[in-house]
Amino acid sequence: MTEARKILVTSALPYANGSIHLGHMVEYIQTDIWVRFQKMRGNQCTYVCASDAHGSAIMLRAEKEGITPEQLIEAVRREHSTDFADFLVEFDNFHSTHSDENRELSSLVYTRLRDAGHIATRSVTQYYDPEKGMFLADRFIKGTCPKCGSEDQYGDNCEKCGATYAPTELKNPRSAISGATPVLKESKHFFFKLPDFQAMLERWTRSGSLQEAVANKIAEWLDAGLQEWDISRDAPYFGFEIPGEPGKFFYVWLDAPIGYMASFKNLCARRPELDFDAYWSKDSNAEVYHFIGKDIVNFHALFWPAMLEGAGYRKPTALNVHGFLTVDGQKMSKSRGTFVKARTYLDHLEPEYLRYYFASKLSRSVDDLDLNLEDFVQKVNSDLVGKVVNIASRCAGFIHKGNGGVLVTGNAAPELTDAFLSAAPSIAEAYEQRDFARAMREIMALADRANAWIAEKAPWALNKQEGKQDEVHAICALGVNLFRQLVIFLKPVLPKLAAAAEAFLNVAPLTWDDHRTLLADHNLNAFTPLMTRIEPARIQAMIDASKEDLAAETNQPAGTPDTGNGELKKEPLAAEIAFDAFAAVDLRIALIEKCEFVEGADKLLRLSLDIGDEKRNVFSGIKSAYPDPSKLEGRLTLYVANLAARKMKFGVSEGMVLAAGPGGEEIYLLSPDSGAKPGQRVK
Repeated sequence: MTEARKILVTSALPYANGSIHLGHMVEYIQTDIWVRFQKMRGNQCTYVCASDAHGSAIMLRAEKEGITPEQLIEAVRREHSTDFADFLVEFDNFHSTHSDENRELSSLVYTRLRDAGHIATRSVTQYYDPEKGMFLADRFIKGTCPKCGSEDQYGDNCEKCGATYAPTELKNPRSAISGATPVLKESKHFFFKLPDFQAMLERWTRSGSLQEAVANKIAEWLDAGLQEWDISRDAPYFGFEIPGEPGKFFYVWLDAPIGYMASFKNLCARRPELDFDAYWSKDSNAEVYHFIGKDIVNFHALFWPAMLEGAGYRKPTALNVHGFLTVDGQKMSKSRGTFVKARTYLDHLEPEYLRYYFASKLSRSVDDLDLNLEDFVQKVNSDLVGKVVNIASRCAGFIHKGNGGVLVTGNAAPELTDAFLSAAPSIAEAYEQRDFARAMREIMALADRANAWIAEKAPWALNKQEGKQDEVHAICALGVNLFRQLVIFLKPVLPKLAAAAEAFLNVAPLTWDDHRTLLADHNLNAFTPLMTRIEPARIQAMIDASKEDLAAETNQPAGTPDTGNGELKKEPLAAEIAFDAFAAVDLRIALIEKCEFVEGADKLLRLSLDIGDEKRNVFSGIKSAYPDPSKLEGRLTLYVANLAARKMKFGVSEGMVLAAGPGGEEIYLLSPDSGAKPGQRVK
C-alpha cells in the first residue's frame, strides 16, 4: 500500500473589499474538487485560504462607511465564509492576512531578505494629497489627458484615446479622494531585488511547476530582464509596518502570499498532526499547490518563489492557473444581469448545478471558461437528473416493493461492472491532472451504458410477467450498484448529492476505493428525490435579481446601462463637426493578425494589422474587455488609417481601431459583416 501523500493546497485570497461573484467561484470550486478527490483517496490534503485584508482601498472604504478597517474586513470575511460554505467549498482553515501569524511571518521573510542583501532603498517622487496627507497611487489621481484633452481620466491611462503616460503628465491633476490639487513629494521606498533571482527563476519556471502556456508567458518577462519591485507604502496605510521603519508599510502584495503560510500556521496550532516546518522547509517532502487566475501569474510565478528562495523556504510544487469566466460568450456584465454575485445565484439555484457545469468545462488549459446559460440548463438536466439520478429512481421502487428494500446477491452483468471497474484509473488520473472535463465525460459515458442496459432489460415490463420477479430484483440490484459507482466517481464534484445517496444506500461515507466492491444482501433506506431539474424561469429570475443588485448599488432603475464597474455615467454629446471633416476620415477594413499584452501597461493591447497593402501596429486600450487577446486574432475590424501616428511609452501607434461601449469590461471591437476583406475602404 502506498504511503499517503502530504499535500497543502491554497486558492488565491479574496480581497476583503467586495462580494464574491461567479467569476471568483471558478477557482474555489476547481480547488475544492481537487482537494475532495485527494481526501477520498486517503491523502493528507489540507486546504487553507484567507481574506486579503490590507491596502489603501480597504482603508478608504472603511473611512467612507464610518467604521474601522478591522470592522470592515471582519464583516466581509464572514460574508465570504458563508458564501463559500453554501457553495460546498470546504476549507480546513479560512483565516485573514491581518493576523498575528502573518505579521510575524512577513517580518521574518523581510528581515531574512534584508540581511541577505536582497532589499534596496531609494528615493521616489510621487504625487501627494496635502489635504488627505497621503501619497496617491495612480488610480487615485484624475485629470485631463495630455494627449486628447479628455477630462476625468486616471493617472496612468486615458480611457478615451488609450494613451498611457506618467501621472506627472496629467493636466490639471486632482486627488480622486479629496479633490485637492496634489503636489510632488519625495519619499524613501524599499525594493525587493528580484533580478538577484533571475537564474533560479529561469530554471524553476521551466521545471514543470507551471503549465506550458504560463511558462511561455513568464519567459517574456524573464527575457526582458527583471526589475526591482517596490514593496513599501507610506503612512497612512492599512497593513503591517516594516520592522525598524516607522511610517513605512509592506505593500499588500508582499504580505498577501505569505498569508498562505500564515493560515496554515494558524491551523497547525489547532491540529497537532500538522507541522509547519514539515511543509515549508527547504528539505520538505510535502507538496504545495496554489490555484490562481491568470491575471496574478507574475506575482505567484516570479515574486513569490523568489521571496521564498531568498528567505530560506521551499518553493511551490506547482501553480494551477485557470482563465476567466465569461457568460454566454461575453464578459460578465452588470447591465445585462450576467455579473452574478455568489449569494444571488444561491438565492435561486442549487450550488451543485454550477459545481458540475464548471467541472464539465475545466481542463488544464488557461483558456477562459464560458457559462452558456442555455447549455447550463440542458447539461445539468440531462446529465445529473436524466442520467445519474434516473438510475436510482428507476430501480429503487422495484426493490422496495418487491423485495423489502433488500439488494439481492449476484451480478447480472459482469461485463458492465468490469467496464466500470476498468474505467476508474483513467477517471482518477483525470482528476489528479485537473482535467475535470475529461473525468465528467468518462463518468457520463458510464452512466449512458448503465441506462442503456437497464432500458434493454426493461424491469418494468418483466415485473408484469409471472415468475420474472427474481430477474427484476437482480437487474435493479445491479442498477443501484452502478448508481453507487457513479456517485463515488462524482463525489468530489457533488458532495451534497453524495451525502443524500449515502443515506439512501444506507452506507458510511464513500471513499474512492469503495468502487471496487458491490453491495449484496444489503438493506436500502427509502428513496427520496435526489435532485430536481432546473426550470429556465429560475435562470431568468437570477438575471433579474442581478440587475436589481446593480440598481441597489447605484440608486438607478433596474436595466440602466452602467460603465462595467458599477459606476453610471451620462456622457454629454461632443461638439458638432462639419461633414467635410468627417468625410476626411479614412476608414478601412483591417485583419488582426496578432494581438498581445503590452508589458507594463494596465489597459493596452498591441494589435498587428493587415490593411491590404501594408501592415500597421496599433495600441488600443481594450485589455479590460479582452483578457485573452489571442481570441481577437483572425478577426476583421474597422481601422482609422489616416490618423497621425503617435509615439507612446511602449512604441508608436499607427492609427486607431474602432470600438464602442461604456468602458471597463463592456468594450466591443467593431467588426464588419461577412464578406469584407482587409484594405477595403468603408464609405
